[in-house]
Amino acid sequence: MTRLAQTEGLTDIQREILSTVRDFVDKEILPVATELEHRDEYPTQIVEGLKELGVFGLMIPEEYGGLGESLLTYALTVEEIARGWMSVSGIINTHFIVAYMLKQHGTQEQKDYFLPKMAAGEIRGAFSMSEPALGSDVSAISSKGVREGDEYVLNGQKMWLTNGGSSTLVAVLCRTDEGHPEGTAPHKSMTTFLVEKEAGFGEVRPGLTIPGKIDKMGYKGVDTTELIMDGLRIPADRVLGGESGRGFYHMMDGVEVGRVNVAARGCGVAQRAFELGVSYAQQRHTFGKPIAQHQAIQFKLAEMATKVEAAHAMMVNAARKKDSGQRNDLEAGMAKYLASEYCKEVVEDAFRIHGGYGFSKEYEIERLYREAPMLLIGEGTAEIQKMIIGRRLLEEYRIQG
Repeated sequence: MTRLAQTEGLTDIQREILSTVRDFVDKEILPVATELEHRDEYPTQIVEGLKELGVFGLMIPEEYGGLGESLLTYALTVEEIARGWMSVSGIINTHFIVAYMLKQHGTQEQKDYFLPKMAAGEIRGAFSMSEPALGSDVSAISSKGVREGDEYVLNGQKMWLTNGGSSTLVAVLCRTDEGHPEGTAPHKSMTTFLVEKEAGFGEVRPGLTIPGKIDKMGYKGVDTTELIMDGLRIPADRVLGGESGRGFYHMMDGVEVGRVNVAARGCGVAQRAFELGVSYAQQRHTFGKPIAQHQAIQFKLAEMATKVEAAHAMMVNAARKKDSGQRNDLEAGMAKYLASEYCKEVVEDAFRIHGGYGFSKEYEIERLYREAPMLLIGEGTAEIQKMIIGRRLLEEYRIQG
């Protein structure tokens, strides 16, 4: 284990899980990550290995075949996986959010049907909230579900769907107006639908099309797609929780824990960038000595390590707050904001330490340099996080009278 980013107060089981995952990352992910990333190849063998380790069921209760672990355990696991290859942690994150939403808000029938299969990795989850013209304004969604007897008919186009092709269950947010009079706040007329589909691309069930993968700067390997609904019929019993109009709250609860996950990813990528930077600085020589002996590089390493430590501490705090049952949107927003910004800065400093070689695809830091920017926008931009943080601070520090 490294000296940085240690977590106090872990149980023996938590330490054993993290040690096992770290060993898997070192042996099965790091040696192949850059090659697979350059080919934009889905990491099938890695995913199968994580299924065997039980990672897909890490937070699913034991009664449904999962490990029943805490958000903290999950976040620390994600941190380790992202240290190896951030795309793999993204594959797990969307699955985890859907499982969490089901656990927290699903009907008993929905939990009994989906959670055991999700714990085993037989059903793989994705969630779909964003749309092409939406950005961060969730209240402006235009995808719509209209009730027809015992079914809903869904129409619309969704965007930035992680695991869009490989998933077999998608939690889709749509507008549903039944029972909501004109003038109702937009967030009270949204519903989350549990859409089952075949893995793959094209028409994956009648009325549902998953176009090919979006070609991205980084975050490769994992499939990011659109989702097009054209007369998609969904049984009414596949409304999450069995009640329409609650979708916005379901999604925000899922995104809140997802922000802890993104913070954990930022911590993992930053740790790896620091490892690469501090190692290269001791191997590269200029002016007759390793560049690590130049004060300018030591200052840079000091700043990088401090940022790794600070981001990790805030991520752990946010996870523990959620695990305690308390509201954690302030802590999750702070952790996501700080970890993603620090990750970008640590990766760039490691890139600078590598000099011209950092620009070469032969060096791992080049991959990290393309991956870090996704964390700046995933699960809400920095500006959205600051809005959340600012509003919560004003609630906490409101002047009386």
